Amino acid sequence: MNFSVYNFGCKVNQYESQVMTELMIKSGYTYTDNKNDSDIIIINSCTVTAVADNKVLKLMRHIKRERPETVLVLTGCMPQAYPEKSAELQQADIVLGNSSRQELPREVERYLSTGERIVNVHKYTKSSDFEQVCVSEFEERTRAFIKIEDGCHRYCSYCIIPYARGPVRSKPMDVLKREVEHLAAHGYKEIVLVGINLSAYGSDIGLHLCDAAECVCSIDGVERVRLGSLEPERMDRESIERLSRLKKFCPQFHLSLQSGCDATLRRMHRHYTADEYRRIVSDLRSTFDNCSITTDVMVGFAGESEEEFSESLNFVKEIGFAKAHVFPYSQRQGTAAYNAPNQLSGSVKAYRSKLMSDAANETRLKFLQSMVGRTESVLFEQPTKDGCWSGYTKNYTPVKARSDRALSGEIHDVKLISTEGDWCVGELL
Repeated sequence: MNFSVYNFGCKVNQYESQVMTELMIKSGYTYTDNKNDSDIIIINSCTVTAVADNKVLKLMRHIKRERPETVLVLTGCMPQAYPEKSAELQQADIVLGNSSRQELPREVERYLSTGERIVNVHKYTKSSDFEQVCVSEFEERTRAFIKIEDGCHRYCSYCIIPYARGPVRSKPMDVLKREVEHLAAHGYKEIVLVGINLSAYGSDIGLHLCDAAECVCSIDGVERVRLGSLEPERMDRESIERLSRLKKFCPQFHLSLQSGCDATLRRMHRHYTADEYRRIVSDLRSTFDNCSITTDVMVGFAGESEEEFSESLNFVKEIGFAKAHVFPYSQRQGTAAYNAPNQLSGSVKAYRSKLMSDAANETRLKFLQSMVGRTESVLFEQPTKDGCWSGYTKNYTPVKARSDRALSGEIHDVKLISTEGDWCVGELL
């Protein structure tokens, strides 16, 4: 039987979708990209916002309306965070939580045998272990995302993810090393370490995130090592110095900001001030040559006044992010902020999102323009529609350059000569 996978959400979800794909293939099922030809469709959900939930629900309704005979599996963060609500979604033939992922092939077989609907969501406990899984490949043949951490213990007031992911759990170093050695032997030149709260890696097993970075950088065949999204306060001077000594380390830091206003940060239950964030960015920029700082920014959080929004907006302009993902606050049932007073209207959130996005686009353009004239190494990935090949520099600047031959998986020095939309345009040297 054929199966396909819809992935929603973060790079951790992307990794876990690959895990499920390999589990199904090992159990005798055949993967297909053609979702219209799938006997089984697996939806790996994200529930970080109400918009994410709605996308999943819309897709489920569409699948069952167009192809009611398809076996539909709902898994991921939505059923783990909201098991009762997910169990009521009759479009899903099988509902699995994150904690039940490795039971996927068995539960599919059980459903095919009995035709009885299955709901299998186990709650995480303090003694839950890191899921002992590895991947052997990715559809993208040049870069591999490796989940090394799961869970979160921060409980930001707006966030449902700790409930969807459980306590902090870390991948053992020997398992990480074997997984990356396998991927490097199969041609993957860049490894991206990801986690739900990546900065907390190792806190449960007596290790530090820098230990993982050093381990992966030491593996032959790996030419680049990059970190996923980070909590900013964990980037202390000692950590920055350790990372700066790694020649393969990519100087791109995605430091989640959420707000540049201290009053808003306190209500969000974030663990830093705007001034502390500013200092961390300064330390990074003074230590790494031509590093890029990217971020996430929330607007319209409960109680955010005009003055607080202006403070956050000015902070974003001041920092000059290479890229910022701007999104409006979304109430999530079960979080501390769900019933907070002074909830803002959708129109106010939309207006502030526009202003913040405009500011982020300006700093993005300035960053891309600052790259013009530089010579950077680019890991090329895929062709573009205009006859070029696209890839990324070590600081994650998107680059395209013309070539008469395929460049996928190759690293070349490129002279950046101009900008074009969200790209830098370069010439191969």
